[in-house]
Amino acid sequence: MRLYEQTLKGIKSLDEAAMHEASQRLDSLIKPIGSLGRLEEIAIRLSGMTGKVKNEIKKKCVVVMCADNGVWEEGVSACPQDITAVQTINFLRGITGIAVLARHAGSEIKVIDIGVNKEMEYPGLIHKKIRMGTSNMSKGPAMSREEAIKAVEVGIEAVEELVKDGFGLIGTGEMGICNTSTSSAILMSFTGCSADFAVGKGAGLSEEGYENKKNTIKKAMDINKPDANDPLDVLAKVGGLDIAGMAGCFLGAAYHRVPIVIDGFISAAAALVAFKLNPLAREFMIPSHCSEEPGYKYLMEELGLSPMLNLRMRLGEGTGCPLAFNIIEAAAKIINEMASFDDIKVSGDFLVDIRN
Repeated sequence: MRLYEQTLKGIKSLDEAAMHEASQRLDSLIKPIGSLGRLEEIAIRLSGMTGKVKNEIKKKCVVVMCADNGVWEEGVSACPQDITAVQTINFLRGITGIAVLARHAGSEIKVIDIGVNKEMEYPGLIHKKIRMGTSNMSKGPAMSREEAIKAVEVGIEAVEELVKDGFGLIGTGEMGICNTSTSSAILMSFTGCSADFAVGKGAGLSEEGYENKKNTIKKAMDINKPDANDPLDVLAKVGGLDIAGMAGCFLGAAYHRVPIVIDGFISAAAALVAFKLNPLAREFMIPSHCSEEPGYKYLMEELGLSPMLNLRMRLGEGTGCPLAFNIIEAAAKIINEMASFDDIKVSGDFLVDIRN
């Protein structure tokens, strides 16, 4: 059995017993019942993931998948394609948004070339190139089904290696000019929503460019006819290698039972692919921020999740993840270190649960 199949079959649901025990402990702490809101919800989810009431996150990492998209030929981005390669190296130089925010949060980043349209060498760059960028999806499938599976497996393997190295919290990031186009196409494929709802201006387009982008994505949908009942078909026909790699990260995190954070629009599109491949993968996902890309809210609705931050961000790269890491770690600290009424020898019988 290949890694992709093994991972899909090995994902299990959250540990209900551990979540119940965590909930009881939180209700016993020296505070009004439920007064820490989503921090308590996150702590309970962490317990369900790991099977432990108390969780200590010692190491965290954002995995950044980098790849080019053939649909760039259609003028759907204001950026030159070589920005993908330039930024891939800049991540490792420590000068990009994700590098700065990860450093601030005490997080590492792992930069993976999964499909950049250039051969590159730089210290720390992880070489997992499937091909030199995808084909132009407006003229046919972006990649083959086998290439999509291989890209998913790159993400699964990346998480497996991180877990072996002691990482307990993972974020998902990307770099790939035109990947808002592929993300929009994935959203449209699974939900049936129109380009007017799913497509934004990405890194910045004129009104004329924006109309061209919507028309190009609609053309890709018409030519490829992605099957919403077959997630791999959607991924191969209108997706990207970066999205496939991140989808693998989400599946790998669920398999290894570690929390994984969704960044913005592109990361959420990858999360949706993973969810469609195995719905249980969603239980290990934690959305970070509400992206300004218009399709993001529809992705969240499809996933049944809600981001914890709204900072009007739309950079990508994984930049929302290190901001969320602090909140997730805070949730773990609360359940680990806060005293209970029993600890201080005071009865908490006077408290009333007002959460509902």
